[in-house]
Amino acid sequence: MDYKKAGVDIEAGYRSVELMKKHIQQTMREEVLGGIGGFSGAFSLEKFKDMEKPTLVSGTDGVGTKLKLAFLLDRHDTIGIDCVAMCVNDIACAGGEPLFFLDYIACGRNDPEKIATIVSGVAEGCKQAGCALIGGETAEMPGFYPYDEYDLAGFAVGIVDEKDLITGKDLKPGDVLVGMASSGVHSNGFSLVRRVFNMKPEVLNGEYECLGARLGDVLLAPTKIYVKALRMVKEAGVKIKSCSHITGGGFYENVPRMLIEGMHAVIRKNSYPVPPIFGMLSDNGDIPEKAMYNTFNMGLGMIVAVDEKDVDKTVEAMRAAGEMPYVVGYVEAGEKGVTIC
Repeated sequence: MDYKKAGVDIEAGYRSVELMKKHIQQTMREEVLGGIGGFSGAFSLEKFKDMEKPTLVSGTDGVGTKLKLAFLLDRHDTIGIDCVAMCVNDIACAGGEPLFFLDYIACGRNDPEKIATIVSGVAEGCKQAGCALIGGETAEMPGFYPYDEYDLAGFAVGIVDEKDLITGKDLKPGDVLVGMASSGVHSNGFSLVRRVFNMKPEVLNGEYECLGARLGDVLLAPTKIYVKALRMVKEAGVKIKSCSHITGGGFYENVPRMLIEGMHAVIRKNSYPVPPIFGMLSDNGDIPEKAMYNTFNMGLGMIVAVDEKDVDKTVEAMRAAGEMPYVVGYVEAGEKGVTIC
């Protein structure tokens, strides 16, 4: 008896690391110290010493049951983008610049090519966010995870000068809400998605006229990373007063998180186009409208609040970053919460 016969292939682990090195290398920043394969990742903060009060911000998250679709369709090249997005978008919401990322992959069997493909997606997400992939862990856990399944989670660290933290403290009635389009369902609500749609390859590979694409392709579309857009808004001289990443809990949970006491958000449903996948979900699952807005992003992945005079500059900066912005509502005095009308 040895470790391999017990289900853990150490040699496969070595091969996984070799295969993923080329992807990791593409994410390196000048602040990264040391090479790939050490016991920890090192990152110099020398570049940020001129900040008045340098403040670290962090985020951790996973991909959730969206992974089940990746298993069914045997497509693993974009799921890593989702993992990075869920972490770095939260950091960007605080005004932070993502610096580095670490991933954790736990699997029933270490298939080096599959692991390297997953990491290629993580690396792509890091490149989109401008952060370095400085470490991670691949844990082979036979008997705990099914043979061909895995879980994926990540952790990111960013930095911001304390005076530039986005807190919502300066919100006032009349501030305008600008939202950026999502790429679809992103990485939340998939436990409900999987109950609505028959999760069989023939269904997921089917093309639907209302979608203009295969259902599986639409559902697996990776989560948008908004780091560049938020940075360009700041560089345009706009003060982002508050910011909300529309994730699990949809509008009703996440929009109030960007508000302070005494401020109420109003969002107009007809101010932007809702992607057809959400109509298909609502119709097929007989899901009430409020439940849809309480579960999904409904086509908006990020919402910021800015002064009315800064709306045009905000929209222009977001467009220059490659995003599709919409003026979706406003802030008014009232009980902390959101009205969708």
